[in-house]
Amino acid sequence: MATVNELRELSKGELEVRASELKQTLFELKNKASTGVLDSTAELMKTRRDVARCLTVARAKDLEAKAVKAKE
Repeated sequence: MATVNELRELSKGELEVRASELKQTLFELKNKASTGVLDSTAELMKTRRDVARCLTVARAKDLEAKAVKAKE
């Protein structure tokens, strides 16, 4: 799990790649949960929140870039 400050240091592309990897992990965790193999269901929530963090920071970077572009 990365903190928001660590995520802000990444580029938009890196954030999207990380979100994609976390979505894949979430898919695998859901499969494990449905088959009863998953040890900790808390991992599902943690992973969902990490995906949301990545996407939120990426969106903030988009908005920031648009604001800078609009000022020019």
